[in-house]
Amino acid sequence: MGNSLFILVFLLLMLIKVPVAFSLGLSCLFYFVTSGVPLETIPQIMLGTFESFTLLAIPLFMLAGQIMNMGGVTNRLFDFCKQLVGHIPGGLGHVNIVSSLIFAGMSGSATADSAGLGTIEINYMKQEGYDPAFAAAVTAASSTVGTIMPPSLGFVIYGAMTGTSIGGLFIAGIVPALLMTAAQMIIVYLEAKRRSFKVYPRATWKMVLGSFIRSFLPMLTPIIILAGILTGFATPTEAAVISVLYAIFLGSFVYRELSFDALIQTLVEVGKGTSRIMLIVSFATVFGWILTYEGIPAMLTELLTGISSNPYVILLILNVFILFLGCFMEGISIMLIIIPVLMPLLLTLGVDLMHFGVVLELNLNIGLITPPLGVCAYVAADIAQVSFEEVMKAIWPFLLVLIVVLLIITFIPETTLALPHLFGFR
Repeated sequence: MGNSLFILVFLLLMLIKVPVAFSLGLSCLFYFVTSGVPLETIPQIMLGTFESFTLLAIPLFMLAGQIMNMGGVTNRLFDFCKQLVGHIPGGLGHVNIVSSLIFAGMSGSATADSAGLGTIEINYMKQEGYDPAFAAAVTAASSTVGTIMPPSLGFVIYGAMTGTSIGGLFIAGIVPALLMTAAQMIIVYLEAKRRSFKVYPRATWKMVLGSFIRSFLPMLTPIIILAGILTGFATPTEAAVISVLYAIFLGSFVYRELSFDALIQTLVEVGKGTSRIMLIVSFATVFGWILTYEGIPAMLTELLTGISSNPYVILLILNVFILFLGCFMEGISIMLIIIPVLMPLLLTLGVDLMHFGVVLELNLNIGLITPPLGVCAYVAADIAQVSFEEVMKAIWPFLLVLIVVLLIITFIPETTLALPHLFGFR
């Protein structure tokens, strides 16, 4: 292998807490300067990244989710979930989880779930006497469904990089998202029995129906997106445009809670978020190009296939490795760096790329609630006004069941593939 010191430079920059985009960019610059590869290669690779029509879906799905959040959707959604599952032991904990499942179908982002819907969820739980650290733990854990339930920003990036059908990935995420939801609800139920949490009276069918009607229109969002993709009426990017227009329609004309100033503020915030993501994407693409140029994917394939030719053994090793990376780096960066490295290995072993995409995304989502990075856990802790350490003490049961779900979908591929195959995605 040639000049690989750039990897050490990257790790050193990350260690001293240089933002990941600049850690990637500076380590890539170091490589080009020391290896003699022409510097003009960098902008060529970076500009090539932005030629992807598919990646336009990222800011659009982010925008749709933010508009829904600003346009009065979250309160109606929370009320419906309260009427639906509030009577189960654990009350608002279950409401929190189910709300996250439904909101995930609108935002496609775990952090959007934690910051937007999480504010309402945690405040309600604290008012009802729930332990603030537990409320934050439930909120952070349930937000991990955000990029598994369609639409998913992670699936858009993965699909664009690997050529896997994004529509197929969206559908492949549905069963794992439901498994994650059920597993977390079991933990809340057991904790409720142990701590004697408050339980709401069972709502009448009339109350549930009324609440459902009030929240019905926003819940159509993921159905509209999937229907557009499955029928061939729209590409994922075009479906994202439709979801934005639908969100503006609901917020401005149906609920009348989305003001012009709020819309401008949302556009600015999404613009900032998009800039951050695309800067990471562009530098990570250069980083991945260097890894491929240095022959690291071939070396990794040779190394791991020398250990075992069983794809499940290799997937287990990769899961442990990615879980470790998720403790220190954000998911998008990990995905962009490792996919070019892992592609030859996955193809050699005959691993279904749609299956691996869901495994990878769930694995990266677990990183959102693990220390020391744990972005969603930090956001929830800040909202609940408790320390990160307190949230970590309360979140470990949720972390364990998410790892169990990860193992289930890793070793039983049909949990991810049965549904997309049913719809003709291969």
